[in-house]
Amino acid sequence: MPTRTARTAWNGGLQDGSGQVELSSSKVGTYEVSFPKRAADDAGGTTSPEELIAAAHSSCYAMQLSALIAEAGGTPQSLDVTADVSLGPDPDGGFRLTGIKLTVVGEVEGLDAAGFEKAANDAKAGCPVSKALTGVDITLDASLES
Repeated sequence: MPTRTARTAWNGGLQDGSGQVELSSSKVGTYEVSFPKRAADDAGGTTSPEELIAAAHSSCYAMQLSALIAEAGGTPQSLDVTADVSLGPDPDGGFRLTGIKLTVVGEVEGLDAAGFEKAANDAKAGCPVSKALTGVDITLDASLES
């Protein structure tokens, strides 16, 4: 399996510095990062490690769920997955990820709500990004459109 690479170039201190995150493997873009905007309610056109983790988690989860739906005999028509990643203070000092909320709305042929919920929970446990983030509380809200 391949290795994927991202690179960050940072200038300055934590509060007055900024950087650029480059998605090196795909070459799809370079994005601005800064700690003050990371900690603010309005990201102001910059990304953050939490947003990048949310992107990784939502896409990985969608892939895993689509595979498990097919294994269960269903056909995924559409999966709308959102990952909300929260940053907060760490009791031991600094910051930590305080939680991840996965939300999925699926349109699936061939599975009932119970079958979809089982696949959704199994995907949460089996997604490689979920496995990598075992130190973070991950919740799931799954619903099937009829």
